[in-house]
Amino acid sequence: MIEDAFNYPRESDDVVKTVVIGGLCLLFAWLLVPGFLALGYILRVIDRTAEGDDEPPVFDDHEAMIVDGAKAFVILFAYSLLPAIVAFLAIGVGALGVAGGENTAALGGLALAAGLLVAFALNLVVAYVTPAALANYTETRRIGSGFEFSTLRGVLFDRRYAVGWLTAFVMILIGGVIAGVLNVVPVLGSIVGVFVSFYFVVSAYYVIGHTWSDVRSSDPPEPDAVGGGTEA
Repeated sequence: MIEDAFNYPRESDDVVKTVVIGGLCLLFAWLLVPGFLALGYILRVIDRTAEGDDEPPVFDDHEAMIVDGAKAFVILFAYSLLPAIVAFLAIGVGALGVAGGENTAALGGLALAAGLLVAFALNLVVAYVTPAALANYTETRRIGSGFEFSTLRGVLFDRRYAVGWLTAFVMILIGGVIAGVLNVVPVLGSIVGVFVSFYFVVSAYYVIGHTWSDVRSSDPPEPDAVGGGTEA
């Protein structure tokens, strides 16, 4: 799967154009709209691969991709709130403890360490949940689908999703290591690293799309689909 994922972006005739546009979107993601466009592209990767189409998408319908990306951003932002709030509270309590003098400094430091540990654990949970949330969103294009835990629960506790998520994580980690090595070259290395990161993120979400399809295709059908609904 890792080899297939690595080769996935190169299956497109427009691979260079796609990586250049995607990398530029990441470079200027702080402007929001380019970031939304990059997210919209990732959603298309999930959508296509989940449908069994291994032809990488291209940056074509920019307006629709930006809208999709903006909705994905809302989902990601919502999930990130809890870890951020816990970290903020931990820092606040720790600072108050240190400011209170020697009697409370130790307790403040302990609260800070515990709070940051909890925030780190929550960030790991968020990182695990959000790819599935985005995949579920692609099925309906409704923001609420990203929080349909009745659907997500069965996927998140499936061993195949855990393996797929870990594979995707490895892909992103490899990209991060390569980008980190490139950072040794001032400025230019950092810029090239962004394009490398985009390539590997696309590869990672190829894995997520296929994993989502594998898990969802084996889900038991809804009662209505089995019984044909309730008879009058």
